[in-house]
Formats: sequence, C-alpha cells, structure tokens
Amino acid sequence: MTTDTAIQGAVHTFLTAKREEQVRFLAELIKVPSDNPPGDCAPHAARAAELLEGLGYTVERHVVPDALVKANGMISATNLIVRRSFGTGGPTIALNAHGDVVAPGEGWTVDPYAATVKDGWMYGRGVAVSKSDFASYTYALMALDELARQGVALNGTVELHLTYDEEAGGEIGPRWLLEQGLTKPDYAVSAGFSYGIVTAHNGCLHLEVEVRGKSAHAALPATGIDALEAATVILSWLYQHRAGYAATVSAVPGIGSPQLTVGLISGGINTNVVPDRITFRLDRRMIPEEQGATVEATLRQVIAAAAAERPEATVAVRRILLAEPLKPIAGTDRLTDTISRHATRILGEPVAAKGVPIYTDARHYAAAGVPTVLYGAGPHTIEEANAHRADERLPLSDLYKATEVMALTLVDLLMA
Repeated sequence: MTTDTAIQGAVHTFLTAKREEQVRFLAELIKVPSDNPPGDCAPHAARAAELLEGLGYTVERHVVPDALVKANGMISATNLIVRRSFGTGGPTIALNAHGDVVAPGEGWTVDPYAATVKDGWMYGRGVAVSKSDFASYTYALMALDELARQGVALNGTVELHLTYDEEAGGEIGPRWLLEQGLTKPDYAVSAGFSYGIVTAHNGCLHLEVEVRGKSAHAALPATGIDALEAATVILSWLYQHRAGYAATVSAVPGIGSPQLTVGLISGGINTNVVPDRITFRLDRRMIPEEQGATVEATLRQVIAAAAAERPEATVAVRRILLAEPLKPIAGTDRLTDTISRHATRILGEPVAAKGVPIYTDARHYAAAGVPTVLYGAGPHTIEEANAHRADERLPLSDLYKATEVMALTLVDLLMA
C-alpha cells in the first residue's frame, strides 16, 4: 500500500466498521459525571482508562497531588497518557482533550448523562466539549494501528493526553504534564470543532476587587464608610474604560475586540446596615495582539484612579487567573495545512484557519514552544452544539468525519 488513495480508502473502511463501537465508547464517557466545579474528576479518569485498556492500550495514570488540586479549586484529578510508537524516529504528536465539563444546569429535555441519540445527534453533558475528542483521537490512533498491521511504514509517536481541569483554568492538566517532564511533543492538537482549524484564541484575566469600608446603622449612615458606594465608583470607571474596547479589533478572523465583564459581586450585612465590604470579580478577554501583564497593569491603574475618588475606603486587587492568548508559532502552518487538506475533502467544504474568542488548554502547549492547533469533532459552531448549555449535542456524522481527518493527518505527519 503506497498511494494516498489506497491509504485513504483503508482508513475510511476501518473507521466505518468501527462506528457503532466508537459511539458506545463515547456514550460510556458521557455516563460518568465529571462536572467542574466541584471537580471530582478521578472517577471519570478511572473509567476512561478502563475503556482504553479494553482497546488494548497501556494507560499511564498521573495523579495530581492533592494540595495542588485543592489550590486550583478541585477535589481530584488524574491525567492520562497513552503513548503509541511506530517505526523509528519521527515526531511526537500529542492529542489533548479534557474530560471535565461544566455542570448541566437547567432546561434539559433529556438526561444529561444518558448519552441519548436522536435523529443522528448524541445528547449529553460534555458530548461536544470535549469528551467527543476522547473518542475521535482514540479511534484515529486505532486506524494508525490498523495501517501498521497492513504494512504501512510510519515513524513517530502519538500520545493521547486526557486531562481534567480545563474548566478550572488548565493549570494542572497539560501545563502540569509539560512542567513535570512527562511529555515533550513536537506538535499538539487540542479539542475543537470540525469545520474550523483554530490557530489563535483569546486570553483571559480574572481579577478580584475587594472594597472595604465601615459598617454603621442605616439610621446614621454618615458614621460609616459605604463600601458599595465606593465600589459603584470603581464599576463606573471600569464600564467607561470598557467602552473604548470597540475601537480595537484583532487582525485574526473570528476574534473581534477585547471584552470586559463583571460577572460576580457579593457583600453587605443586612438591609439596614451600611455595607462594610464589597467584592466583585471581573473577566477581561484579551485578543492575541495583547499581553497579559500590560492588560492587568492598565486595569489596576483604572481601579486605582477610581478608588482615589473615595479615599476613605480601602481597595485591594487580587489576580485569580491569567491565561495568555494562543498565537501561531513556527510549525503551526504545517499542522494547519495538513488538517485543512483532509478536512476540506472529507467535509465537502473549505476548512481554513481561524480564531475563536475563548481560551483553552492549547495555550500551554504553544507557551512551551509546541506548534498547536484546535481541531476535533463538532458542528460548525459552539452555539449549534449547545456547548455549556442545556441539551449539549454532537452530530455523530461529524464525529466520524473528524476522526477520519485526524487519522489521515497523523499518517501524513508520520510518513513525512
């Protein structure tokens, strides 16, 4: 077997025969809850490892130390690595998907953990983001095993990185694996959607602002220091600052402008008491052209200037999260071109590189100097998938197609 057409045919034939098995594999992953928060994800890792071992793979279980898990707001996390080497030499390619998911929330019309299939779509929490890519990447690797059995010469290593903290920031998933020296890939592909290859995405900064005043009886408010009044001044300044973001638009298609949202606020003692403490958290989305340190410094300056209008109150700012944007680096174009060629043929429409206004674990690979893109199973958009919403869903046809695209991409990279 030496021609591209013959290899494409062999991969298609093998994966077509495995479709029902692949769907059952994915369904088993959906049936084990892995909501984060609360982030008790070790049971899901145990089930995923069991399923992978049932397919004949050796699974490394890398338990994240409890103190580190708790410092990241979780209960348990075990990262999984499967390594499969072919021939001699060649690149190491990591395929990363995360098994932790957001909580189901309200509004579901089906059991979020039942993996219900209706009209060619599977429904369930995590089916699109991103347990589907446990299945697409695993069965793509199985297709390579089949080619090797048929005598196709492949050289290199494929690693499955199945991690469990993307919804909590990604610090103890891929980043931890890389920092511990447990992996050193030449390329990485992270979970995504079939109809676009993501080469850039937003970064994210979370800050917590604490405003402290002095409580007093509501009948004598002048004897206290109103923390809410001071916080309102700061919020006003932040919203005014945010209004200027629209003038800055990323050059990366699909990204848009920077964003700022105050998503959480708490404080006060009772209705009849001047509030002595107000805390709020803000989310600042950074476009790829921005750097986290500069963005944070600017926001701290805005908050300090606003606080100066109410000097009787004290203000403290604490960083909760800083996730730098994903940007293409040397070698990214090779991944993009290879995936694009196969995806365009198999999906029957142009599949090109783009950016997305979210942030993902992929940034950790790029930060370590590993060329990285996002690509995996899913419909055209996160909205169509109901990602992070009720009735999250995945077209099974897209699962099959994305798996075939990934298999052929791996073949190209291991035959070069």
